[in-house]
Amino acid sequence: MSHGTRRADRTFAVDGLARVEGEGSFRAVVRDGAVADVELTIFEPPRFFEALLRGRDRLEPPDITARICGICPVAYQMSACRAIEDAYGLRVGAEIAALRRLLYCGEWIQSHALHVALLHAPDFLGCADAVELAQLDRPAVERALRLKRIGNTVMETVGGRSVHPVNVRVGGFYKAPALEQIAALAELLREARDLALATVEWTAGFDFPDVEADYLFVALHDPERYAIDSGRICSTAGLDTDAAGFLAAIVEEHVERSTALQSRLFGRDDYLTGPLARYALNREQLGAPARGAADAAGLGASCRNPFRSIVVRSVELVEACDQALRIVEAYDAPHPPAVEIPVAAGTGAGATEAPRGLLLHRYEIGVDGLITSAQIVPPTAQNQLSIEADLRRVVELGLDLPDDELTWRCEQAVRNHDPCISCAAHFLDVEVVRG
Repeated sequence: MSHGTRRADRTFAVDGLARVEGEGSFRAVVRDGAVADVELTIFEPPRFFEALLRGRDRLEPPDITARICGICPVAYQMSACRAIEDAYGLRVGAEIAALRRLLYCGEWIQSHALHVALLHAPDFLGCADAVELAQLDRPAVERALRLKRIGNTVMETVGGRSVHPVNVRVGGFYKAPALEQIAALAELLREARDLALATVEWTAGFDFPDVEADYLFVALHDPERYAIDSGRICSTAGLDTDAAGFLAAIVEEHVERSTALQSRLFGRDDYLTGPLARYALNREQLGAPARGAADAAGLGASCRNPFRSIVVRSVELVEACDQALRIVEAYDAPHPPAVEIPVAAGTGAGATEAPRGLLLHRYEIGVDGLITSAQIVPPTAQNQLSIEADLRRVVELGLDLPDDELTWRCEQAVRNHDPCISCAAHFLDVEVVRG
């Protein structure tokens, strides 16, 4: 590309992002060789779940909020349970906690397998979609589908079904799976762990753009294990708080181009949640198989290249399989399978790590046990500003690229974070306009 073309006014736009869950677009404008404007637009119609929860019984949020997402319903169920239990000062026993974590691991396995191989990997292999990838590398797609099936089996065994599980309730579960049902998962999870290790090796061999970002990482941290469903909310800037404290520290803003609120920490700082953040804050808590895989992949103590997030997700896939296997091998059915929940007033907040990042719930409950106020802060809403910053960075570094290549790289920059706008996918209409 000539220097004159590089200095031209250019617009990069994709009206319907492909291989993301939901409806969104982006637009980047270059004037006189400098990035003038970048916008990530979320135009999925809002669904008003927080309003739907008002007036409902304090036991209903796990079933209602699971419908927010068909890929990560467990994340919504677990965050809701933690928030309501927090409102009453309740803590479930070790057996219930372990069974919850097993269910959550199943969700991580199926979600990460879906994203890594079917949504994200095509970007690095010159494929338009998973169908084209299957023609290029059928074993990789079959491996991902097998992993997803095993994750679904874990969810079905613990939760009753893989989409919107029906066995979850505030305080625990309606029924504890029998020992033989859980034991039957062990062989599958050993297979899954081997498949996940192969996935790390596969993704580590991709070619990655040389991009680094100085993110403010935020994630749960648990000194005992790689955090999924418990821990304090920590950041690379020294933040250490609980869910209520974090919600008090963020400011949610509405911008005209997005039907999702955007979050800033202390009203000024954009921050990033998700695999890169979790890895940076929790690498030492990885089990031996996942840590060994991370070392072999050259990830180091932290990873700040958003394009390499596919490798970090693959490492987390190993960790989810390994954690699940350890839980299965030590399974002790909880008796009873749930703690009782009082009918009383209270206010509580809870946070867990959805596959895409930190997910927070907060509920105010009246004396009659009915919800008077609900707040849900999903990962993609928190990550929007960081994704826009990534888009700006990618355009600035890629101005010498042809329009089609730079547009493609911008799409990759969005897909790096697996935004869960909603559970849908679209083909692309790409618009490139030169001034």
